[in-house]
Amino acid sequence: MADQQVRAEPAEQPKQRRRFTLPSAYTILFALIVLMAIATWIVPAGVYDRDDEGAPVPGTYHEVDSNPQRILIDSITAPINGLYGIEDEAGNINYYNSGVLFGAIDVALFIVVIGGFLGVSMATGAIQAGIGRLVLRLRGKERWMIPILMGVFALGGTTYGMAEESLAFYALVITVMIAAGYDALVGAAVLLLGCGIGTLGSTLNPFATGIASGFAGSSISEGLIGRLVILLVGLAIGIWFVLRYADRVKRDPAASVVHDMKADNETRFRATAGEGTSRS
Repeated sequence: MADQQVRAEPAEQPKQRRRFTLPSAYTILFALIVLMAIATWIVPAGVYDRDDEGAPVPGTYHEVDSNPQRILIDSITAPINGLYGIEDEAGNINYYNSGVLFGAIDVALFIVVIGGFLGVSMATGAIQAGIGRLVLRLRGKERWMIPILMGVFALGGTTYGMAEESLAFYALVITVMIAAGYDALVGAAVLLLGCGIGTLGSTLNPFATGIASGFAGSSISEGLIGRLVILLVGLAIGIWFVLRYADRVKRDPAASVVHDMKADNETRFRATAGEGTSRS
């Protein structure tokens, strides 16, 4: 009898359940625009009386005739009006009008350009590589690493609002601090306080100071000295606080606020360091 090749039928793959994923930022923003258009049919309209300088007078709020918006058409054209809407003499805003530019096209383009620059910098790994090289250079001088790294992260915060971009450095910095005899909180404080203090004293931060200055009609240089003082004084206090706590933990590990998590943190972050070394 001739050998027959038996082909096994492929087993049916179990159907994977589709997981819920958050919609994109554009979808959320458009949904909010539609909700605002619907609200114009529900919420009563009202205005304040204004003084000679155009400022609202407290206690003069009163209802006026509502002007419900077209939910579909006005929701679609709202982004265009927001960017390039023209305000006419009667105060109406439309991109077909003639008058004064009301839209914030300048702010939008500014954010696009700065955001693109930061996106390229993060995608190429330039910032991560620079801070990683700094950490390696300071091996064995971890006490100096605290003020230097806090200064670097504060510089990122004050120039472009570095915050969530610092997430990539937590495993690296905490691992080095634990290996130096400190605890995980020291590493976290270096990042949190460094970036937070830098953002608090936003000297050139385009996303906070730049946009706010534009809407206020003032130059970004106005108040620069005050913000610089906040940055330097805040950074000095933050460095002193972290160094004081780090020295206390190194003298007495039991003084650590997260002493009960010491074994878990050391196991987790040393394992992370080992994986990173084996991959490099």
